[in-house]
Amino acid sequence: MLHGKENIMVILSSPSGVGKTTLTKKIQQKYKNFKISVSHTTRTPRSNEVDGVDYHFVSKKKFKELIDEKKFYEHAKIFENYYGTLKKYVDETIKENDILFDIDWQGTKQLSKYTNLNLIKIYLITNKAELKSRLIKRNQNTDEEIKKRFNSFDEDILHWNDYDYIIINKNLENCFRQIEKIIEINKIAPNISFQKTQ
Repeated sequence: MLHGKENIMVILSSPSGVGKTTLTKKIQQKYKNFKISVSHTTRTPRSNEVDGVDYHFVSKKKFKELIDEKKFYEHAKIFENYYGTLKKYVDETIKENDILFDIDWQGTKQLSKYTNLNLIKIYLITNKAELKSRLIKRNQNTDEEIKKRFNSFDEDILHWNDYDYIIINKNLENCFRQIEKIIEINKIAPNISFQKTQ
């Protein structure tokens, strides 16, 4: 286990289908001190998803109540559904653990406003042809959803500058090794500068 002076919060963002969920699980398997931030969402669970493990599944009415009560650090509407990160979960978890966020550029922009949070922001990318191929192979989305996700690619990449590191995911293992390097340099020597683009 890595020991640093301060627990860190790692954000992983990417267009849908780049491999972010797989990499998130690999990080948690290697670094036992990392907890994955479980977002609230209004979307319907997929057949393999468990409430409270993959997401906290709530109604739109409940989600809007949480927004009105300012309970979220960040929230966003993505493909007709809402997603958000509860302040209470983050504030309690960071006392003992590092946190891993699987959120998009909208959430990253909101979290970045909280200067007290020790954020390391990583953006994963692949080329459009590869992205479309992965979305189709994944077989989790309808043709219409694939089209929407593919079309959002150009919007997503406008926000690369909001991130500390950009990694091109051509190979999952190579991509993971680059993420390991980023985590270790920020945990062991957080004040040492590191090349921002990979």
